[in-house]
Amino acid sequence: MSNEWYTASAPGKFVVLGEHAVVYGKPALVLAMDRRISCSVRRSKRNTLNGEPLDFNRQPHFRYLTRDLRYAMDFVTNSEIPAGSGLGSSAALSAALALALKEESGRQMTEKQLVDEAYGAELYAQGNGSPMDASACVHGGGIAVNLPESTGKHLWNISRGNRSWNVTEMNVPKMTFVVGNTGIRAPTGPLVDKVRRFTNRSHFAVDIVDEIGNITIEGYDALRNNDVETLGRIMTMDHKLLSILGVSCNELNRLVNATLPYAYGAKLTGSGGGGCMVALTDTPEKVASVIESRGGTAYIVQTGSQGARSELEMSTDPLMDIPMDP
Repeated sequence: MSNEWYTASAPGKFVVLGEHAVVYGKPALVLAMDRRISCSVRRSKRNTLNGEPLDFNRQPHFRYLTRDLRYAMDFVTNSEIPAGSGLGSSAALSAALALALKEESGRQMTEKQLVDEAYGAELYAQGNGSPMDASACVHGGGIAVNLPESTGKHLWNISRGNRSWNVTEMNVPKMTFVVGNTGIRAPTGPLVDKVRRFTNRSHFAVDIVDEIGNITIEGYDALRNNDVETLGRIMTMDHKLLSILGVSCNELNRLVNATLPYAYGAKLTGSGGGGCMVALTDTPEKVASVIESRGGTAYIVQTGSQGARSELEMSTDPLMDIPMDP
């Protein structure tokens, strides 16, 4: 049995425009962020996670991605992405784990097949969702979902049941964003259901969803052209529309409003109800300071992050890097 470790990593992500509306076939823009999750694997006599026995009932991503294995493994994970914050920690873990397992087995896998594996793990663990997060974490840089045909470089189509997503690549110029984490964990499903109930009973809500789709296309052009002023204005407009849909909260609004004097624009990112907001700015230290002063946790992030990748050079045993309890 080989004791060789195989390691891969994948970036987190944040939604620039289009969350919630993407559920109804509208476009969304997603950027990979320069905070990553890594996963190391090696064959073992028993299944362990970070040095402890692995309970697959509590780790559905691991259960799904190891479904074809006929031997036990040690797994070690290390994350720079806060869990439950809407920053793609689950999709990044799935992508990194799937790639590490591919490297260990010597199998060949295309980028699209890696997305399918990561998205499959997401569906197995959560029961619903789109391939938006998995695509961004695997491909890196920036991706768009459901843009009009002939817009952008086509990457892949993914279908589940009667739903289909067209994923294209975005050429993203260098930009600086500051993510503000409220520290509130809000499950995605109930918020999606809340918007669905609203749209089912109100034409006004349907119009809001349509408007989010329209401004997302405008935002795509602004992002591609490095027009930060227009993109920021559209981000702020999107936050107001999402607030009307009822998916923001006082903590998110407080952080968004506090950063606007020092940013081109700001909005919640992800499903809302807590989690994170994001501001586009050229004074990131000032914006981060404002977020921290309002009780949030700030992360300064840059665009252009590489997608899922193998980490070939390892100087130490990853088990040696696991913090010990005091």
